[in-house]
Amino acid sequence: MRVWSLPALLVFALAPGGAPAVPRAPPTASPTAPSALGFADGRAGQSLDGAWHVIVDPYDNGLLDYRSQPRPNGYFADAKPKNKSDLVEYDFSRSPTLNVPGDWNTQRPELLYYEGTVWYQRTFDARADHSTTPAPGAAPATARQFLQFGAAAQRATVWLNGQRLGAHEGGFTPFAFEVTGRLRPQGNSLVVMVNDTRRPDAIPAMNTDWWNYGGLSRGVRLVETPATFIRAARVGLAQGDAHRVAGTVALDGARGPTAVIVEIPEAHARVTVETDAQGRAAFSFPATLSLWSPESPRLYDVDISAGADRVRDRIGFRTIETHGTELRLNGRSIFLRGISLHEEALGRGGRATSRADAEALLGLAKELGCNFVRLAHYPHNEEMTRAADRLGLLVWSEIPVYWTIAWDDADTLADARRQLGEEIARDGNRASIILWSVGNETPVTEARTRFLRTLIDDARAADPTRLLTAALEHHASGPREVTIDDPLGADLDVIGLNEYVGWYDGLPAKCDGLTWRSTTQKPIVVSEFGADAKAGLHADALTRFSEEYQADLYRHQLAMLRKVPAVRGMSPWILVDFRSPRRPLPGIQDGWNRKGLVANDGTKKQAFWILRDAYRGLAR
Repeated sequence: MRVWSLPALLVFALAPGGAPAVPRAPPTASPTAPSALGFADGRAGQSLDGAWHVIVDPYDNGLLDYRSQPRPNGYFADAKPKNKSDLVEYDFSRSPTLNVPGDWNTQRPELLYYEGTVWYQRTFDARADHSTTPAPGAAPATARQFLQFGAAAQRATVWLNGQRLGAHEGGFTPFAFEVTGRLRPQGNSLVVMVNDTRRPDAIPAMNTDWWNYGGLSRGVRLVETPATFIRAARVGLAQGDAHRVAGTVALDGARGPTAVIVEIPEAHARVTVETDAQGRAAFSFPATLSLWSPESPRLYDVDISAGADRVRDRIGFRTIETHGTELRLNGRSIFLRGISLHEEALGRGGRATSRADAEALLGLAKELGCNFVRLAHYPHNEEMTRAADRLGLLVWSEIPVYWTIAWDDADTLADARRQLGEEIARDGNRASIILWSVGNETPVTEARTRFLRTLIDDARAADPTRLLTAALEHHASGPREVTIDDPLGADLDVIGLNEYVGWYDGLPAKCDGLTWRSTTQKPIVVSEFGADAKAGLHADALTRFSEEYQADLYRHQLAMLRKVPAVRGMSPWILVDFRSPRRPLPGIQDGWNRKGLVANDGTKKQAFWILRDAYRGLAR
């Protein structure tokens, strides 16, 4: 039996006897892209969202000359002609704009399938007292400034006033740069070179069944902090004890032991600890709390203070464990009534970016009767996981280790480890997340299994409180028998299963006589099944792409899966149709994967109601 409870934003484990041990940090973004600041949205500062000027640059002309050598005065300089004879062949101020946050693909029709470089630029003012480094001995309340990016897909390099700040790889996780002493009172020029070109050694790699939108797809903020501030904190239930809170805190800028106060005012619970020489501290204190669950998604304000800094997070407290083939939430057996979804905005398409986008998608999942969502195939934005906390939806979260990856490439592994570490760091305080996934439909080879086992080891070290899974494949072991025997299953807590009986494997009636066998005695979550249907296309149940075919497949699938005792949840593919260049069938797909139970315009297909009725029965 594996038993985990919920802490949240730094890495820590419990030492023998249950005392918090020294945190272990996950792999960092890179020497030039420091880890993101926790609690950034609640801090002083200013949003840099809105209209940014852009230059589309398929030849990387803003960085390289015609000999492919670095240009010393490229677009990052945001240069202006010194006189009427000076030659400058670009001008951000006269260039078109794109909205941030947002992808570039759906904001301009000619960029729908564009892959390459786009330069983003905007100017902003800073308060005069932020334009210079504080004098020795001075300790103003906002002594330091950082530029924080929610995400940039897929690679970003950042310049401020012509000076390079650094770079970041990975399109779905946040990163930050300190700019203390680099700001001008007025007219700061922030330039970001974003490139989303697919590469065989990247994560994701060359081939995906979704469109990997490019751009500054999440928000950008100038964040202000005291000289010593709380960079990250994890708070949750102590392992094995639902009446005790434990966690860690990490300070940035501390020059010696510093007192940190952690308080849950509604629970009248509080503790004071002192950080070590690295600015870290572990804590543990008793608290009487109402546990978070889909039926009662109780959240508490948690206040953390250190010196001049004070932050607040809304956190739920719950336990998750496995017992044989059972999943147990807060000690009680649970069946995950789920659905998969992409971060695709309902109605308009493109990246979902806002709280309204998140609540529209998750509201559909609630209407469907879900208590669980699989956020595929990459870390979704923080609005999504916070909405799941509020709405009471359990979450499977994953990184884009998808299909075929450069399994033997050390840099590819480092990229995957960074993305996993950044995902866990950002979302460690979210009660909704119960499963970290390390891969989707990856072919079984020794190199692949070594690669994924490294990620599993990282995830266990970074967060020993959640369950680990991966969406695995299967094979026929007889005329009517299917076996799940991926060797990675031995390292996971929950077996994810992607299967498409009735769509890619025969017709729906094939489900009726199949027997499923797993070589592990662990819970199975059927992470994908489904069929394409164009909303409004009606025919008989054997006509592909009709609503009737999709509905019939759901009937057969649900009847089949009810007979597999180890199945403790499912997340059929998928909630809403999403864009995919792999789907060209004219008049039917037109560049969209149509396996959604809901069309992108919000139209519900017949299968939506079949799954809703099944989930209502399971909920009783």
